[in-house]
Amino acid sequence: MKDKGVAKTSHYTGPVKVMTVREVSSYLRVHPSTIYRMLKQNQLPAFHVGSDWRFNIETIDSWLRAEARRLMNGRSAV
Repeated sequence: MKDKGVAKTSHYTGPVKVMTVREVSSYLRVHPSTIYRMLKQNQLPAFHVGSDWRFNIETIDSWLRAEARRLMNGRSAV
């Protein structure tokens, strides 16, 4: 039996979760218009599928960690 829809490469590690604008806005707990604004300002990693935006969950998680580090390093001591 053949596996359908599965990449056959030596580095394949399993399915990649890809989210829509609505899904990523829920995941980040912000309004979808915030996602679109961040996309317009190139502040969020994403890619197009046709005219629709898509987000790789692993890339979003990495971006969140990097943003948290950036904010923590930029914070001044009180």
